[in-house]
Amino acid sequence: MMTDADFKMMPVNEARSRVWHARREKVHDVAVTRALRLTVHVDMQALEADWRLLEASSAASLHQSFDWCAAWAATHANQLLLVRGSIGRKTVFILPLELVRGRFFRTARFIGSPHSNINTGLFAAEFDPLTREQLGTLIADLATKLSRVADIVTLEKMPFKWRGAGHPLASLPAVRNQNSSFQLPLLVNFEVTLAQLNAKRRRKKFRVSEKRLEALGGYEHIVATTPDERQQTLNLFFEQKAARFKALGLPDVFQDCETQAFFHTLAAIGPTGDRQPLELHAIRLCGNQRGRIVAIAGLSRKGDHVICQFGSIDEDIAADASPGELLFYLMIRKSNAEGVSLFDFGIGDQTYKRSWCTVETPQQDIVLPLTIRGRLAASAHRFAVRLKAQIKKNKQAYAFVQRLRQRRQTPGSASVTHTDDD
Repeated sequence: MMTDADFKMMPVNEARSRVWHARREKVHDVAVTRALRLTVHVDMQALEADWRLLEASSAASLHQSFDWCAAWAATHANQLLLVRGSIGRKTVFILPLELVRGRFFRTARFIGSPHSNINTGLFAAEFDPLTREQLGTLIADLATKLSRVADIVTLEKMPFKWRGAGHPLASLPAVRNQNSSFQLPLLVNFEVTLAQLNAKRRRKKFRVSEKRLEALGGYEHIVATTPDERQQTLNLFFEQKAARFKALGLPDVFQDCETQAFFHTLAAIGPTGDRQPLELHAIRLCGNQRGRIVAIAGLSRKGDHVICQFGSIDEDIAADASPGELLFYLMIRKSNAEGVSLFDFGIGDQTYKRSWCTVETPQQDIVLPLTIRGRLAASAHRFAVRLKAQIKKNKQAYAFVQRLRQRRQTPGSASVTHTDDD
């Protein structure tokens, strides 16, 4: 730390330069804080042009893309709270939120958060991380804008380090989410990609699966291309997944009408360049079982990033051939050939994900209370996340909680929580 004596001993020109730089930096900080203006919108179309510009960044999650959020908004009745940050006339960020009214608290969360694998918000590339002082001003402004309708803002499942960059809001109060997400980098070709894993074991499992399916007449890897094929494949996924959840004694998180309508809306959107909100892949049998689909997976692609949203298998035939694993092998190989650089297995710690992935990405929940009641909600959220993390570490406790969930779940009830996300 420089003392007054040190400053006096400094050459005049250098002293003037340091004073000038200090003043400029102080003015810059104050200008940024004052220039950043928040507005809250309820109409997505009003922000569409700026939204699509911001979502083009590779740092932006596809779960905050315009089409993804529009599909959720069209199938859910939650009020939208779209927070726009601007400097002058330029939009520098958008936080696409929706209002969820609980029994005790009103929560503003990312649109469709229960079915998100990774959230980032939307930020301009030149928007630098804010200082703590600037973030304090931002929080105060957010409370002013939203406290009449919401008690708390929760920005869940956010990686503070993603695609080699830090998040602009990483200094906000946060708690580590009970789950990480898992990714496999796709390298120059499939052989090099497999070399990151136990390539010999992977190829052996692939050959065993193929041999067992060939004994049934063979198989083909298909991608649903027409609207009818997508809708039919998606309906079959819901059937297979319901049977799987029932066999495990777990609640069916895809059973409610809103959730199914959401995925049907996504599936109806065709590909645009290197983007597709939901692409349906499947393993279909040939021979005597011609036409029977034994494994399904839903992929979303945004640029060079692919996320597996869900998967299912037919429990009644060819289960010993591990058709789900075979489908992953084929999808990863196909994605590698198409220039994808990151295959994302999504959030939730499961054995098959760890067997495929070399990258684990911790995720954070930013929790911002807006009212006195919101402070209670923030404490409850942090406690719940830490409790879930402890429960998931204890197999017996986790199994007990799953049984409780199954008993509480009743036909027709609305639940859109991932099994991996609890």
